[in-house]
Amino acid sequence: MSAKRLPETIAHVKITRQSWQHGFLEGEVSAGEFEWQFQWHFRRGELSVKPSQGRALIKEPLGRFLEKQDYQLEPGGDYAFTIRAEL
Repeated sequence: MSAKRLPETIAHVKITRQSWQHGFLEGEVSAGEFEWQFQWHFRRGELSVKPSQGRALIKEPLGRFLEKQDYQLEPGGDYAFTIRAEL
């Protein structure tokens, strides 16, 4: 019996704005044919993602990525992470 591979999609993240004083990061994320803008208020633990189309697919994995990488993310930086789904 062969192991079934899970589908994968690479999500690309670009940080556009950051304020440690105000406790937020803003940026863009794209995966598959979807594109979103996000704002993460890390002191409050709030992540907003717009537009709503496809948001349910990206919000949780994006939140995990941001929490894991938070102090390494800088405005103008381009980053990527893998989502275990096909978008």
